Order: sequence, then C-alpha cells, then structure tokens
Amino acid sequence: MMLNILAAIGGAALGIIAGFVIRQALLKRQVDTAETRAEKLIQDAKAKQQEFLLRAKEKAIKIIDDSKREEEERRKELNYLQKRIEKRESLFDQKLLEFQEKQHKLYEKASHIEQLKEKISKLVEEEIKKLEEISGLSREEAGERLMQITEKEIKDELANRIRKLEREAEEEIEKKARNILSVAIQRCAASHAQETTTSNLELPNDEMKGRIIGREGRNIKVIEQLTGTEIIIDDTPEMIMISGFSPVRRQLAKLALEKLIKDGRIQPARIEEKIEEAKKELALDMKKTGEDALYSTSVSIAEVDPKLVQILGRLKFRTSYGQNVLQHSIEVAHLSTILAEELGANVRVCRQGGLFHDIGKAVDHDIQGSHPEIGYNIMKKLNFSEEVAYVCMAHHEDKPKTLEGVIVKTADAISGARPGARKDTLEQFIQRLEDLENVATGFSGVEKAYAIQAGREIRVFVTPQQVDDFTASKMARDIAKKIEQELKYPGEIKVTLIREMKVTEYAR
Repeated sequence: MMLNILAAIGGAALGIIAGFVIRQALLKRQVDTAETRAEKLIQDAKAKQQEFLLRAKEKAIKIIDDSKREEEERRKELNYLQKRIEKRESLFDQKLLEFQEKQHKLYEKASHIEQLKEKISKLVEEEIKKLEEISGLSREEAGERLMQITEKEIKDELANRIRKLEREAEEEIEKKARNILSVAIQRCAASHAQETTTSNLELPNDEMKGRIIGREGRNIKVIEQLTGTEIIIDDTPEMIMISGFSPVRRQLAKLALEKLIKDGRIQPARIEEKIEEAKKELALDMKKTGEDALYSTSVSIAEVDPKLVQILGRLKFRTSYGQNVLQHSIEVAHLSTILAEELGANVRVCRQGGLFHDIGKAVDHDIQGSHPEIGYNIMKKLNFSEEVAYVCMAHHEDKPKTLEGVIVKTADAISGARPGARKDTLEQFIQRLEDLENVATGFSGVEKAYAIQAGREIRVFVTPQQVDDFTASKMARDIAKKIEQELKYPGEIKVTLIREMKVTEYAR
C-alpha cells in the first residue's frame, strides 16, 4: 500500500517535473519567437527611420536651395533699385544745378530790366520836360486839353450812336410788343359804359313825387339820411334823380325807392324797413356778382375767401374816370392771362392779380389810405401769396419787381387807355394838360411845350444854343421821369423833344 502510494507519489512527481520541463521548453520557444519578432520590428523601425531621415534631409536641402535662390533674386532686385535711385539722384542733382543756373540768369535779367526801366523813366521825364518847355503847358494841363479835344470830337458821334441804338432797340421792342398786345387785345374785347355820379329813377306818375317828399319833407329827409344820398326832384315829368359820390349808396337808395313805390306805403317806419331789405338784396347781388366775376375769369371760388367775393362784387358799383371797375378788373385778368401765356410767366398769379389789382377801390371810401396799399393789406389778410398781393402795389409802381407785376401793369394800362373806356370832366382835362405842359416848361432851356393827342403826347421845343444833342436825350428822359413822379394819368404819355437850329442872314 505504501509502495503504491510511494509509486503514485513518485509518478505524480515525475509527471509534475515532466510537465514543468515541457512548459519551460514551450515558454522558451515562445520567448525566442517574441524576441525574433521584436528584433524584426526594431529592424523595420530602423529602416523606416533611415528613410524618414533621408526624406527630411532632402526637404531641408531643397528649402535651403530655395531660400538661397530667393535671397539671390532679392539681392539682384535691391541692386537694381539701388542703381535706379542712384541714377535718379544723379539726374536730380543735374537738374538742380541747371535750375540754379537759370535762376541766376533770371536774376541777372531782372536786374538788367530794372536798370533799363530806370533809364526809360529818366528819358520819359526828360522828354516830358522838353515837351512842357516847348508847349508851355504842364503835364496835367496838357492831359486836360487833350481830354477836352477828344470829348469835343466824339461828343456828336457818341450822341448819334446812342440815338441809333435807342431807335433800333425801340423799333425791335415795339414790333414784338405790338404783336403780343394785338393778339391779347384781339382775344379780349369788352364793352365800356360811361357812368356819372347820378342815377335816374322812373316814377309811375307825378303824384308819387309828393308822396316821396312827405309832409314837410320828412320822408325824403329819412331816405337821404339813411342812404347817404341826395334825392333831386325837379320839373322832369315822372322822373327823379338820385345823386351821390358812392355808387353803392346810390344803388341802395334806388332799390329802396323802387320797393317803396311798389308797396305804395311811404312813411318813415316803412322807409327804414325797405332800406334794410334793400341792403340784404344788395349784399346778395354783390355776392352773386363777385361769383360771376370769378367764374368768368376761371378763378376757383374755393380758393377765395367769401369776404373777398363780397368785396369784389362791390366793384360793380365803383367807377374810375367813368369806367366800371369790376368790368375793368375782369378785362385786366383776361389780358394778364393771355400776356402771361405768351411771355412764359406764372399764369395763376397774373390771373388772380389782374382780377384783384383794384380790390382796394371797393373800400377806399371807408378806409384811409391809397387803394394799392388797401388792396395789398386785404390780400395778405385773406392769406393770399406774396406774389399775388404784391400785384396790388406793382400796378402803380414805376418799375415793378416781378414779371407778373409788369404784365398786370401793362394790362391795366391797355384796359384804361382804350377809346371810350375812361373820360374826364372838361375842367379836369384842361387842368391835366396844363400840369403836363408846366412840368416840361420847368426845365432850363425849354422854349415852349405843347400837350397834344388829348394829353397822350407832349412836344417840347428847346433852345439849340443852350441844349446840345447829348443833353437833349438826357432832358427827354428827365421830363418823362418827372411826369411819372408828379402826375397821375391813365395809360402812357409820349415825350417828344425837338431841337431845331435856324440861322437867318440878310444880303444887302
């Protein structure tokens, strides 16, 4: 048993030893295989390392070569630039030397010129002294004598030249103006009616005169007091006359009397009632008249304040030198529109300005001041533009500031100067002619003056010994300016100045 156990133990021990030996042999083989592999890997790594080093050396050599090549190119470029700069410096130095040389020569020439100037000045002074000694005149006296001789020689020539230029300009301007104005007047023809300061009222019978007068004249006194007019009752059958400076008041009295005559009951209380009705009717008539005027001139009613429409309608009962102002304003608006279209001006400003240019005349009896100023203030107060408001002033100015002002002033003159448009009383007409002649005869050298063409032209005769041709042209302009400043007249006045030389001798 023991032997078996020992045998078993010995067998197990041998088995363990054999297994250990085999294991060691296997391990050794594995180790040898790993070392072989390791050595192979190391050799491969060394081979790759050598290859990488070779490649790196090649790249480094290439980079160095490229750097050397670039450096060589830069050196060549720098050398080129340096040579170019040196060449430029050399040219600059050369030009600088040339410039300095030229400057030096110029200085020498300038010095030489100054010396020549001094010599010339001395020679001139010597010559002037010699001339003064020979002529016996100083330099100033000789210059003045020369100017007098020259002025005398060219004075007539200058006057002739001025007259020729003025005549040519006037002929050309007049030709164009006539063409434009003839077209404008042809397109705008309006009738004119002369009015006076009285209105006639027809009566159904002469008995009505007594009823209008009333007991002890109380009815006629009430009418005259409330209307501001004078009722003239004479022997004219079935006719009474209403006299008054204001056409509005005359119309008011006429309407009131027509209503009283139609009613038949004429007494103070009834007179007051009918006058109030006449006032309302007259106000409506004025408004309608103003609207009709706006419509006839193509001015939009929406652009005009209702107060201005009422004021415009009042012009129906206003006259100027016998010409109805409303008809005159409508005609001026049409003429201004046509002229503005022809001349390229602002048509809207000319149309409105022409219609309202005399708007101040509607209230000039009630407000202090001239009608141009009143009209300007009315237009500005009712929010019209400065261009339109200024026309109220411009049509009475000598030289309007705007083209539209000139156009409306021209249209105003055309409308007022038409035959039959305006009239004066005999006394006013004669006084105007006398004033016109007195303005001309007030000038020195005027021998006589005659107003002709109903005051549209004045002929002035001057003394030829006192007034020469050049002074005559200036005197004609001065007379025209003085007439514009001192006299009031419709249209324009032509000033013709005549200088005539007559010499009479007798042969014995």
